[in-house]
Amino acid sequence: MTSLIKDPLLWLLLVVLIAAALAVNRARRTNMALRKQNTDLGSVRDGLHLETQRLHAEYAALRADQERALAEVRGDAEAETKDVLKSWMRSLQVLADQQQRSISDLARLKYGDDAQVLADLMTIDHTNSQFGRRAQGIAALCGGWLGRRETAAAVYDVARSATGRIKHFDRVKIHSRVSVHVAATAVEPVAVVLAELLDNATNYSAPGTPVEINIQAVPTGICLIVDDAGLGISQEEKDRAAALLNPGAPVSITSLGNPPRVGFAVAGVLSERYGFKVSVDSVSPYGGVRAVILLPESLLTNEAPEPVAETGLTADAGPVADTARVSRIPAAVPIIGTTAGGLPKRRRTVAVVPQPTAAEHEPMPMPMPMPEQNSEVTASRIGAFARGTLRGRDTTTTEGTQDQ
Repeated sequence: MTSLIKDPLLWLLLVVLIAAALAVNRARRTNMALRKQNTDLGSVRDGLHLETQRLHAEYAALRADQERALAEVRGDAEAETKDVLKSWMRSLQVLADQQQRSISDLARLKYGDDAQVLADLMTIDHTNSQFGRRAQGIAALCGGWLGRRETAAAVYDVARSATGRIKHFDRVKIHSRVSVHVAATAVEPVAVVLAELLDNATNYSAPGTPVEINIQAVPTGICLIVDDAGLGISQEEKDRAAALLNPGAPVSITSLGNPPRVGFAVAGVLSERYGFKVSVDSVSPYGGVRAVILLPESLLTNEAPEPVAETGLTADAGPVADTARVSRIPAAVPIIGTTAGGLPKRRRTVAVVPQPTAAEHEPMPMPMPMPEQNSEVTASRIGAFARGTLRGRDTTTTEGTQDQ
């Protein structure tokens, strides 16, 4: 026993065992501490994750509130801007109408026999008509109205009125073989939309190239087809035009560019408001753009207004803006039934109206001074022409309520 106690190997083994026990104990304590620390870190992580989710939810809520607030501010600003513009444009429309009546009175009552003065008045009237059309377009975009009309107008007259509202009226040729009339409520919006399409057609095609209006009867109504000889439009522009011509929401005037391009926007607002369709997704026979206005039967009538007496020359509108040719009343057409809207259905394909000659389709040139010996005769004829033309303003509107 004494020898074992004195054996150094025994003591060495004992030391090793004690050291190992201490190491195991220390490792156990370390492991337990690490486990506790890991549990604590897991709890902190879970808490941070929950806090992150809460912050994300608060951020989303704040972002939604901000977007709603911005939308409300933008909506209020847009509405206020439209209200101001509508009020201004209404004032300008009234002034344009007053100026047009003043020019008409001067031409009819005071200077009707002076060829040169009458020609100058016609030029001023043409410029005034373009000004009035643009004011009407902006007013329409802002929710305004175009004016009240009491009687229907021949579709040919509406086309002539639209032609007189653009700068390059002399490039437009009208071809028509229909004798129906546009209902009173739709005359002015159709004329404004057609004028916007004609303005685009003449501005985006080469100078001197013709722009044609073909008026055709179709099973669902009447089509006014505008063909130009321009370069056409890209697919992106077609998509933009389609979005503006078929608006799903009110058009934002701040989204129309600077300077604003309002033609298609005006056409879309008015066509939606009055119930006709406009498209520009076709190619014209000349390689340009084909724009089509489709007037349904609900906007058409065969009841012509009372004829206007003609004096001197025929009252076919020339360069005088916003004028419509005096309607020639068609003979009675047999009724073959009624439409879904209750209108009498007649054989509109049979044209009973004397068709305007090629000279009538061509806008009449501005009166030129004649030799001195014929000045009195010339003045008399031009005066008669102007009086008849001014009496033929079938698309003139008057004051009235906005609900039409």
